[in-house]
Amino acid sequence: MELKVLNIKGKETGRKVKLSADVFGIEPNDHAIYLDVKSHLANKRQGTHKSKERAEVKGSTRKIKKQKGTGTARAGSIKNPLFKGGGRVFGPTPRDYSQKVNKKVKRLARKSALSLKAKQKSIFILEDFQLDKPQTQIYTKMLSALGLADKKSLLVLGELNKNVYLSSRNLKNSNVVISSELNTYGISNANSLIISESSITGLESLLNR
Repeated sequence: MELKVLNIKGKETGRKVKLSADVFGIEPNDHAIYLDVKSHLANKRQGTHKSKERAEVKGSTRKIKKQKGTGTARAGSIKNPLFKGGGRVFGPTPRDYSQKVNKKVKRLARKSALSLKAKQKSIFILEDFQLDKPQTQIYTKMLSALGLADKKSLLVLGELNKNVYLSSRNLKNSNVVISSELNTYGISNANSLIISESSITGLESLLNR
């Protein structure tokens, strides 16, 4: 599969890049994508939720009324969950939500997500560019030139570029990652994928191990 290399003005540079069929041309495995995305979202959960049960609620432990003769149900503690201010029954407690996915399944999931984007013709190859300082205006113009101003986009760089990252940070629908941090959720969540020319080799070697 060959794609034309574009510059930040959205114009063709006259060069083409051949994408590896082993990464961008496989038969997508939907279940692998599902497992990896579910694991990614689960791992982001803090799991710090907590509510007080009856043993943790502040209050007296004395029996609040006599056992019989009141005409109402028996009650032994003001911390009873049935009373206002009482403890919660089976409330949430801190827990670890993380889920493990095998490396091979993760690799297959990323390949599948990239192959889906390639089939949908949602991948753009962008020549490498530098910014002297963080400038959101230039980054926005680049997205507009590619026709992605109103769409979710993900820019994949070969190495960290602080100025490019800071230029995109306050844009709601745009994210920037380096190739080693690319994950299945990020690929699937974006409408279009912008891959820098220099990151292709590293990305393909990373996924072809």
